[in-house]
Amino acid sequence: MSKTDIEIVVEDPTAPEADSPQMASVRVVDVVVSLLLLALALTLGFDNWRTGAGWESTGPQPGYFPFYLSIILGGASLYGLVAAFLSRREASESFATQAQLRRVMAVFVPTVLFCLATQFLGLYVASFLLISCFMRLVGKIALWKSLLTALVFTAAMFVTFDVAFNVIMPKGPLEAALGR
Repeated sequence: MSKTDIEIVVEDPTAPEADSPQMASVRVVDVVVSLLLLALALTLGFDNWRTGAGWESTGPQPGYFPFYLSIILGGASLYGLVAAFLSRREASESFATQAQLRRVMAVFVPTVLFCLATQFLGLYVASFLLISCFMRLVGKIALWKSLLTALVFTAAMFVTFDVAFNVIMPKGPLEAALGR
């Protein structure tokens, strides 16, 4: 058998270019994430120390366990910083190229917008917009299929959560107009 009979190769036309410039190295990302986690650990540690991180006659104070968890998080962050600076291999490795970052942002930005839209439009309208826009713009799917899929999924969510299980979900002006 020839190799083409055994293996089918399908190229992805939307795959990132192989020659895309590097946006950040693994070391830079490791250092930034470790510093952010260290800042979070310091903030949480201070706040829990302020509310009480000791032991009373009745047991632990409110900040006792979170304080010690923030110490562990801070220690792990410091370990990550030291490991990032001592690693020679990570200094040259590419974390993400420009094309890869563009693909990530194509998902991240609409998701953040969905979270914001949920506050003003409600969960169901925001979900409808997210699904239909993702299918149309990212997936390049026909408009009617995108709208129909978003409508069916949103209706199924509404029936499942609001009608069947009576779960309180964020509502918007459309639900208010319909009396829900």
